[in-house]
Amino acid sequence: MAGKVLSLLPPLLLAAAGLAGLLLLCVPTRDIREPPALKYGIILDAGSSHTSMFVYKWPADKENDTGIVGQHSSCDVPGGGISSYADNPPGAGQSLVECLEQALRDVPKERHVGTPLYLGATAGMRLLNLTNPEASASVLAAVTHTLTQYPFDFRGARILSGQDEGVFGWVTANYLLENFIKYGWVGRWFRPRRGTLGAMDLGGASTQITFEMTRPAEDRANEVRLRLYGQNYRVYTHSFLCYGRDQVLRRLLASALQTHGFHPCWPRGFSTQVLLGDVYQSPCTEAQWPRAFNSSARVSLSGSSDPHLCRDLVSGLFSFSSCPFSRCSFNGVFQPPVAGNFIAFSAFFYTVDFLRTSMGLSVATLQQLEAASVNVCNQTWAQLQARVPGQRAHLADYCAGAMFVQQLLSRGYGFDERTFGGVTFQKQAADTAVGWALGYMLNLTNLIPADPPGLRKGTDFSSWVVLLLIFASALLASLVLLLQQVHSAKLSSTI
Repeated sequence: MAGKVLSLLPPLLLAAAGLAGLLLLCVPTRDIREPPALKYGIILDAGSSHTSMFVYKWPADKENDTGIVGQHSSCDVPGGGISSYADNPPGAGQSLVECLEQALRDVPKERHVGTPLYLGATAGMRLLNLTNPEASASVLAAVTHTLTQYPFDFRGARILSGQDEGVFGWVTANYLLENFIKYGWVGRWFRPRRGTLGAMDLGGASTQITFEMTRPAEDRANEVRLRLYGQNYRVYTHSFLCYGRDQVLRRLLASALQTHGFHPCWPRGFSTQVLLGDVYQSPCTEAQWPRAFNSSARVSLSGSSDPHLCRDLVSGLFSFSSCPFSRCSFNGVFQPPVAGNFIAFSAFFYTVDFLRTSMGLSVATLQQLEAASVNVCNQTWAQLQARVPGQRAHLADYCAGAMFVQQLLSRGYGFDERTFGGVTFQKQAADTAVGWALGYMLNLTNLIPADPPGLRKGTDFSSWVVLLLIFASALLASLVLLLQQVHSAKLSSTI
């Protein structure tokens, strides 16, 4: 009798499996994707003060579709920006070799040929192109020659406009934070309702502000329209050349030399020899050129730790005397009121991070940011070195940098205490550096479609869970039934 009962087990299991199979056929399918291989892209961000290389990766089946692209690796090119090689163009190309050799190791060999490689130059090269177009062309030719020696798919070296730099930075930030489109845990694409973030970038030679607006710009030069994932965006953007951190420091130095004979933004006890050629040979200080000066001459200059004079010096960088529009930021440039949340990166982040982390100061409000700037500007050179050992190279410039960031945000862009509460200072998002580079590559490789993604058919994850539960229940019921029959058989044999 027991053997007869045990012989029922295979049919019962087959019945359970058959039931699950029938249910599987009835389950509705929906759109999913399978895990594909990886593809790679390389961007060289040729900034005014240095060049950085970023290697990105993404699933291979996302070409002309969508999917989150992430940073695979990065490399800082030794030396200055490529614009600093105006007198030695071949040196610009040679400077990239170390990072390009790293890229050969970081990208799998079988992917080298199909990996796009771009170089984008920003405000440093924009300035060089204004003052010496021949030198600018020679530098670009030199880096092109070097880049074509590598097995990647080189697609050009070019100088970005300020508008490009601003818009691509905005795209990068919102892409990484999944503000355009998001892949939910149930496997469906959906558009988040939180809206987009504004983006503020402070580089070495320029600064950019970009944010979504609801009405057309009064100055069409500041308006860019984008279509991303089936959604239209009207974006305000402006780039202020000569308002990057390095050029601002140079302009303040020129003003200090001519106005005071000392530097109110430098800490008391700090002094150095200033080469006049370094100060006045930038187009950003052209308006401050003395009638005659020896570019090879050096002048001794000392700091005075005077926050009030430093604030006055920084305020002189902004002009509010005229505005041909209903509203301006500064220098007669149209800007609608800032609204919504913002992400501030590059030198914005480094400046605020110094105040928070190195100095231990709170910067959660505009008032606190101003107080923190005054605090740093009151420090002597000895006090600063004691507070922040090991940062001697740039330590004397943090007062001027902090005062400029505070003035730019409050007086320049018009943030008040309420809107400043929506500003976050970040270096990265989703483990990827925030900047224009990723947005630039996404645009050139068509990795962000204009329309929503098309998907393949597959079974919903939740449906699989239900099927497994049903199968497990059927199997359990079969085993219970089997045990009952075994028990009944034993009773019968006993009787």
